[in-house]
Amino acid sequence: MKLTGLFFGSFNPIHVGHLIIANYMANYTMLDEVWFVVSPQNPFKEKKSLGNMYDRLEMVNLAIAGSEKLKASDIEFSLPQPSYTIDTLIHLHEKYPNREFVLIMGEDNLVGFTKWKNADIILRDYKLMVYPRPGYDAGVLRQHPAVTMTDTPVMELSSTFIRKAIQAKQSIQFFTPEKVIEFIDKKGMYS
Repeated sequence: MKLTGLFFGSFNPIHVGHLIIANYMANYTMLDEVWFVVSPQNPFKEKKSLGNMYDRLEMVNLAIAGSEKLKASDIEFSLPQPSYTIDTLIHLHEKYPNREFVLIMGEDNLVGFTKWKNADIILRDYKLMVYPRPGYDAGVLRQHPAVTMTDTPVMELSSTFIRKAIQAKQSIQFFTPEKVIEFIDKKGMYS
């Protein structure tokens, strides 16, 4: 049974913070691999603020090219929107019965986890690998048997910061892989 970590996100755009988290989870925990699940629409985010989902998927593919343990997934592109994690998990479980899926999330998401659709079922049926986020404390949920707190390196970098830097015509070198920067430039994204 392959242990597959699911790292959900908008990846608008993907950056080194995302890559460090995924690499840590794939190489320093019991996970065999990590899938970047590109969300067409997060129920907690406005759709108009998101880049085209195919462009975001392509940026993830460019960022992880050559990695054996990291993969990009467009599984939510064909599911009803907005995407709810429980629906995606059920769909993946049916499509890949020989894999065990584990959720990867930041402690900031764990703080509000009880507001998620069917959070109780997710905690009952799935494991959660949680990376630290400064200034957040999920309190009692940290002790839940389904939750594993990790020592993932902490990096304060966000896609919002990168989009604002692009709009202000500031350098984003080293914040995201060079191939992603070239793609953003070629497409004229975020400017």
